[in-house]
Amino acid sequence: MKLEQRTILITGGTSGIGLELATQLHRRGNTVIVTGRDQEKLDATSRALPGIHAFKSDVGDPNAIVALHDHVLAEFPALDTLVNNAGVMRNLNLNQGRDLNDVTREIEINLSGPVRMVQQFLPHLKTRKGALIVNVSSGLAFGTGVTVIELAPPGVETPLFRGEFAEELKGQKGMDVKVLAERAIAGIEAGELEIRPGLSNVLKAMSRIAPQFMLKQMARMTRPKGAIRPPVTEKQFV
Repeated sequence: MKLEQRTILITGGTSGIGLELATQLHRRGNTVIVTGRDQEKLDATSRALPGIHAFKSDVGDPNAIVALHDHVLAEFPALDTLVNNAGVMRNLNLNQGRDLNDVTREIEINLSGPVRMVQQFLPHLKTRKGALIVNVSSGLAFGTGVTVIELAPPGVETPLFRGEFAEELKGQKGMDVKVLAERAIAGIEAGELEIRPGLSNVLKAMSRIAPQFMLKQMARMTRPKGAIRPPVTEKQFV
């Protein structure tokens, strides 16, 4: 499978991994469409990558997904590749009071978003020869004749990685985003269904060899300062 001469939709394509994938796939002669919630970032992406197409859309909003589907397919009926990349990662202390709609924001965007995107676009993708779905970090869906790939990045040097976890991750270096995108594209072209660049491959192996150790290490890395959390058990991650 070659990632060339395709029509590709990338959610969350104005920053981090999504932006770098858009950049490299655009260079390969693909028609690339990106989405995002921030109009300024969409405009900046359009300026930085002449010829790229940008749509304002929020994968956490089902109505926005329906509208995106209608607009994209009306303009790009040759769409054959969907990259579910949009995601959020927040440093939440659940001991503090929080709006109930806000506390599930990660679920709406990171889990429900990809599921809804696949559900909305799958009927069209099934009509395209060699159609492709790439899920970055969450969400798997299966469709007849449609290849589904999981990309599981390690820590990657992006605004998301250094955002709210800057203090906890101090002194730790993530993978260069350009390297991540290159390995992702190479893995897709090589026919890999699960792509685990760098440390992600080690983490999978270690999770089988010493799962309790890995759980403790991950919990320690992401614990907000001053937050009190219950002991981490393997059952919580099953």
